[in-house]
Amino acid sequence: MDRGTAEPDTDALPGPNAEAWVEFHGEHAAPSEYSHEFVWDVTAEADGPFVTDVDGNVLLDFTCHIGAAPLGYNNEKVLDPLAEFDLVEPMKIAGQDMYFGAGPTPEESAVPGSSHLMEKLTEVSDHYGLDTVFLSNSGAEAIENAMKVAHDNRPAAKYGYTFDGSFHGRTLGALSLTRSKDVYTRHYPEIAGIRTVPFCSDRTCDPEACDCGFFAGGTSQLRGALAPEGGHVDPEEVAFIVLEPIQGVGGYRFPSESFAAEVGAVSDEYDIPLVVDEIQSGIGRTGKLWASDHYDIEPDVISAAKALRVGATISREELFPAEKNRLGSTFGGGDLLASAMGALTLEAIEEYDLLENATTRGRQAKELLRDDAPDGVVDVRGKGLMLAVEFDTADRRDVVVEAALRRGLLTLGCGRKTIRLLPPLDSTEREIELGVGIFCEAIGDVETTPKAV
Repeated sequence: MDRGTAEPDTDALPGPNAEAWVEFHGEHAAPSEYSHEFVWDVTAEADGPFVTDVDGNVLLDFTCHIGAAPLGYNNEKVLDPLAEFDLVEPMKIAGQDMYFGAGPTPEESAVPGSSHLMEKLTEVSDHYGLDTVFLSNSGAEAIENAMKVAHDNRPAAKYGYTFDGSFHGRTLGALSLTRSKDVYTRHYPEIAGIRTVPFCSDRTCDPEACDCGFFAGGTSQLRGALAPEGGHVDPEEVAFIVLEPIQGVGGYRFPSESFAAEVGAVSDEYDIPLVVDEIQSGIGRTGKLWASDHYDIEPDVISAAKALRVGATISREELFPAEKNRLGSTFGGGDLLASAMGALTLEAIEEYDLLENATTRGRQAKELLRDDAPDGVVDVRGKGLMLAVEFDTADRRDVVVEAALRRGLLTLGCGRKTIRLLPPLDSTEREIELGVGIFCEAIGDVETTPKAV
């Protein structure tokens, strides 16, 4: 497959082979598991955003595995460096229960491992003064460990603050912070003391023009809850404020500058640790390494995952517990290959100037979408290549996802009536033009479909 000339080429979706795979998978999978009805063939050709399914259909993937494959598939920026290494039994080497190396010294290592990944993460977080990392398996674990770090640092704390529309993972602790669809949280117990305030998703909002409820009565709900500001909560008893700088599952909601600045100010003035969830928005997705870099906030803890292939909780050394075995993870950092891919992805972003490319290609995509989108689209928004198209109804959104798939473009819904688009960070001008063109054609298909009305 030649990425420079490849185009989507689809027949029936799902095809007979895909249907057989889905049926086979469903025989033993938990019935509540949710997977998209696309079965890609890991042995078939794939390059960048182009991928082949088990029926030979070629699709353009604008999901990047929901951000977990930031450079798409078979990307030479990661694979070429890996090809230089002799990865002997990499799957046997996992976790942080033992130290491991791949050469006499870290400088002479044959392949970057978890220690190198942690070094890279502190380098890209140094402007926030973050110098210490704990690796785990997933984004949910990165959030769980962020909460543990915060509570250990403030043992008298009883409260934590989260925001409407948030999604932080599916473990019970992470679900205690999640305020998006009730399917994630219904009937599950929560950690006590979690308080919720509005997330101001009006990108132009300020205290005088706020209609979401975050700013009210001359102050913010977050600030107003604190005892020095007239509320009843002692700031010393707040373990953390946890924030997605850009909400992901909740609908790719981009906050106003005023909202972000107020959250940052409250955190700073009352010395309340600010935990920033960068699991979907981080690692270059928005045109900056961290989405937090777009806003007037200073994270005390960053939780990352997806694009890293592992989970990571990043903070300052003094915030982490000093007691041995207070935190731990057998598979923290994944196997050697997972850590290497995370480190090499960070290196590729820097070496190939992919932050600038994400900004340029994201601007191109928004311009094309805004120029060509019909009346059913009510908003086009994004930073870098974290893009969202919001529709007037949920039905229209759902049918557009289906219509785009039939044309060979993979997309994902989020929020109530939004589609998210996540092209690879090294997308070309041609790939953005091709993908957005197919997407707008799919919207045009739906314009004449009664189901979408």
